[in-house]
Amino acid sequence: MQLGINLGYWGAGMDADNLAVAQEADRLGYAVCWAAEAYGSDAATVLAFVAARTERIDVGSAIFQIPARQPAMTAMTAATLDSLSGGRFRLGLGVSGPQVSEGWYGVKFDKPLARTREYVEIIRKAMTRERLSFEGEHWTLPLPGGPGKPLKLTVHPQREHIPLYIAAIGPKNLEQTGEIADGALLIFPSADHLEDTAVKHIRAGREKAGKTLDGFDICPTVPLAVGDDKDVATLADTFRPYTALYVGGMGSRKQNFYNQLAQRMGYEREAAEIQDKYLFGDKQGAAAAVPHDLIDGTTLLGSVDRIADRMKAYAAAGATTLTLAPAGFTLDERLASLRAGVEALERAGLA
Repeated sequence: MQLGINLGYWGAGMDADNLAVAQEADRLGYAVCWAAEAYGSDAATVLAFVAARTERIDVGSAIFQIPARQPAMTAMTAATLDSLSGGRFRLGLGVSGPQVSEGWYGVKFDKPLARTREYVEIIRKAMTRERLSFEGEHWTLPLPGGPGKPLKLTVHPQREHIPLYIAAIGPKNLEQTGEIADGALLIFPSADHLEDTAVKHIRAGREKAGKTLDGFDICPTVPLAVGDDKDVATLADTFRPYTALYVGGMGSRKQNFYNQLAQRMGYEREAAEIQDKYLFGDKQGAAAAVPHDLIDGTTLLGSVDRIADRMKAYAAAGATTLTLAPAGFTLDERLASLRAGVEALERAGLA
């Protein structure tokens, strides 16, 4: 199992620290550095900056939002980043959520599975550098009856095949991801529930495409906080606001994919309470309502040995790249967490 690092969002006052984290991850042999976007910093600019200041580590979008870009633009960006980085780019895609898609981008959040499938097909076709034409429900290229003509990508990517990942949570999305992608980006993954909540659906999609899980990259993102085992409860409290935000407030009451995931892990009553309090404006109450076991099961907390044991569980459940989001109030704490991650992987015998 390999390790990745997730820098999260840029522009939150830690930009210089984020670059130092990426460079230390590069030095330590981490496989990939991911950057996110929502409605602040864009991932492409950040990844170009990080790629220019690192040497070996892959850079990946986690994620490029599908409603933010036309698929041909995403193909252009992927080809450019792969060329500039010397073949170190990984393309992660996702549909975002209804509030961002419709509120920020003005794109109707409908038929996300069909939209994703067409988007991926167009990108794959564009990256072959053949003349691009496509006729689907959501995109038609070129537009009929006009001056447009089939064009081909003029940039030569460093590699013939750029790894394509999809951020997936729901069973149908996970199955389609297994069918059409090279990897899956998972959030709030519990090693104890990974088979039932994710892997079995991905496997079904691979089988539908006549493939196995061999070569498919399952990438859970897991927050990391290192400390004494007797302080695990305190370490878990660090992530209460984070968990409450996603389970309670990320999306609408009817469409919150993270809330639904928590329910599938057996926290139906607790997920409803967190959402009720968060949407009512009681963010502190929502954080307090998050069960300790939910936090502990979806993070890496405690000593290096305890973290090593949890890494073994993730590997046994099917994770192939474990993406760490190290906690820390200072840069030194975040860098120490990166080093602890490598040490834990070695103690687990997974390096």
